[in-house]
Amino acid sequence: MTRRRVGILGGMGPEATILLQQRVLATVRAVDDADHIPLLIDMNPQVPSRIAHLIEGTGADPGPVLAAMARRLEAAGASALAMPCNTAHHYAPDIEAAVSIPFLNMIDLSVGRAMCHLNKGASIGILASPAVRLAGVFDAPLERAGLMALWPEDAGRMLDAIRTIKAEGPTPETRRTLEDAAEDLASRGAAHLFVACSEFSLIADALPGAVPATDTVDVLADAIHDHTFTNWS
Repeated sequence: MTRRRVGILGGMGPEATILLQQRVLATVRAVDDADHIPLLIDMNPQVPSRIAHLIEGTGADPGPVLAAMARRLEAAGASALAMPCNTAHHYAPDIEAAVSIPFLNMIDLSVGRAMCHLNKGASIGILASPAVRLAGVFDAPLERAGLMALWPEDAGRMLDAIRTIKAEGPTPETRRTLEDAAEDLASRGAAHLFVACSEFSLIADALPGAVPATDTVDVLADAIHDHTFTNWS
């Protein structure tokens, strides 16, 4: 029997890609290796910095590199593509234009899941890199769903936390940053939270729990599971 293989555009960052693998692993009830989900992974930490390109305006465009990765994964046999970096979804059109297989868009899927539980006009607090806001990654999906975005007020502190996690891994200070941001968003009316940075997914257990939260990496893991086990023979 063969199962459809999802190709992962990885390396943004490496630990986030490994986290996605762990989350995919957790979606399967397995008694043997063969029960698990096959993946094709292009682990490319040399993708140009999304922050440098979107925030600082000094870096190379990651779009062509991501498109090349997508083509390689399709040529290797991927039947769909996925990418655990929220910010890099700004370049989803480059990926989609490069291949003939579907792209499991983590942003669209997460908004779709949230709208099943929220009323029109509800606000979602987005725990993400400032680049996600500047690039408007969530703007169109939220507008289509009739939902509003709330953003942490201290964008600099969020960016510092992301850079710290990339360099040092989770720390007590980065956990405090995420907890403080979540509490701030809740106090300003967020009915739901998105953990929308894969570095923050590594410390999502720091969330206070007063407001329901969706981790976009979990949503993507579920989508990979569903794609793999649909129409396989």
